[in-house]
Amino acid sequence: MTKSYLPLKFAPFTKVLVANRGEIGVRIIRACRDLGLSPLAVYSTADVHSRHVSLADAAVCIGAGPSSESYLNVPNILAAAKALGAEAVHPGFGFLSENADFANAILQAGMVWIGPSPQSIHDMGDKTVAKRKVTAAGVPCSPGKNEPLKDVDDLRTVAKQVGYPLILKAAAGGGGRGMRVVRADADLAPAFDACTREAQSYFGNAEVFCERYIERPRHVEIQVLADGKGNTVHLFDRDCTIQRRHQKLIEEAPSSYIDEATRHAMGEVAVKAAQSVGYVNAGTVEFILESPTQYYFMEMNTRIQVEHPVTEIVTGIDLVQWQLRVARGEALTFRQPDIRLQGHAMETRVNAEDAYNGFRPNPGLVSHVEFPAGPGVRVDSHIYSGYRIPEFYDSMIAKLIVHGVDRIDCMNKMRRALGEFRLEGVETSVPYVQALMEDPRFREGDYTTRYVEENEDLLARAEKARGELTPEQAVAAALRVGVAQASVSTPPSDGAVVGTRHSGEPDKRNDWNYTARLEATRRAGG
Repeated sequence: MTKSYLPLKFAPFTKVLVANRGEIGVRIIRACRDLGLSPLAVYSTADVHSRHVSLADAAVCIGAGPSSESYLNVPNILAAAKALGAEAVHPGFGFLSENADFANAILQAGMVWIGPSPQSIHDMGDKTVAKRKVTAAGVPCSPGKNEPLKDVDDLRTVAKQVGYPLILKAAAGGGGRGMRVVRADADLAPAFDACTREAQSYFGNAEVFCERYIERPRHVEIQVLADGKGNTVHLFDRDCTIQRRHQKLIEEAPSSYIDEATRHAMGEVAVKAAQSVGYVNAGTVEFILESPTQYYFMEMNTRIQVEHPVTEIVTGIDLVQWQLRVARGEALTFRQPDIRLQGHAMETRVNAEDAYNGFRPNPGLVSHVEFPAGPGVRVDSHIYSGYRIPEFYDSMIAKLIVHGVDRIDCMNKMRRALGEFRLEGVETSVPYVQALMEDPRFREGDYTTRYVEENEDLLARAEKARGELTPEQAVAAALRVGVAQASVSTPPSDGAVVGTRHSGEPDKRNDWNYTARLEATRRAGG
């Protein structure tokens, strides 16, 4: 039975409930302030001291720390919106941002939903429906079956038509859940059973589909923006190929993998995909690339993306502000020919994870944090000195974004900014990204989505490089990156370090002139 959803409501509003937390909560609040709107917040008991709460005009606690009791609790969020007098709701990303029923509940309550229609969310959330819609609009999809598989025999028929390897995916899935790669006939039944079980467990929907598996792909996505007046544009591409367990680590715009002709063609295709479901507001069409010119539709994220800042930087368009403006009923003030790329941007997610211990989550007290700054550097974060990172949520605690004239300039600025990142109390992913910025393959753009798993020794190689430095080389490198009167063994006078071990002693692997040492090794040919 097809569910009936309400259409979007466009209306002026002044009070916006931010139904999220963390850095995206802060980001939305700032966009509201810039537009003269009043931001309102919800929070869990674990987030009582979170920055998004202190920045809002008013805030209501909606439950305990676990997200199921707070940020995923629809009745509590609706009650908070009513208590605060909210006229509109912005879901951010994650949590309920791609939940069609939640969007519909906001509309039923008489508020404005800052996002696409519930019907668009539903259609793009079901991968088989999405593939049928976009295929009809002329969008290329990977060979396979766009309908849910009936059983193993159905899968066997598709395998004969398409060939191996195949990938099974949950129709309602995402984030790497409910996926299995199949390489032989003998694997069909076990993979189908496992995939359907996982799909049911994670998404409450056991339907799966299959398509040809691309062994060594690139992952490139297109940002789209549409108003309620029939205008849809794309804001070019982002390369999100560097991933760990299907979670993005580095995002950059534009992609160095494709040429201008492909870039514009993918943009036009993305617009068609959005229009195929009557899409309004900001969204992202994701593609898997088999070669620099061969791309296939993968899915559409019906929300603002974590990596939206790189697009904002290279286009000069504030995406979160435009989400709010579109929801108020405004028309876009620019058309496709008006949007131009300006340089290159790169973002790394800074996660509270121990990069030296399998990226194990490392929540805890941030005893001191000092963010990098300077030309071309932006940090989006919600943490501060004295903030305790809760154990209940995603481990991302900041996004470091840099802007340069080209990709090389970006990587150099990222390396410099990472070297300035000071954080005491918890381990972070910073050391891994520092090593990545020095890796020749990454710097040359020679990588696929399997880069991280194929380079498990990346940090070990960086450690070896650091061990080969002489004191003289480290001093010279430190001077080259602008650290005056530095030495290998003497930390800065304030004692700041990038990280500490649990004993409280400085972690020498994360020490203050890490980037300088790697730079000296690179220049010395080490």
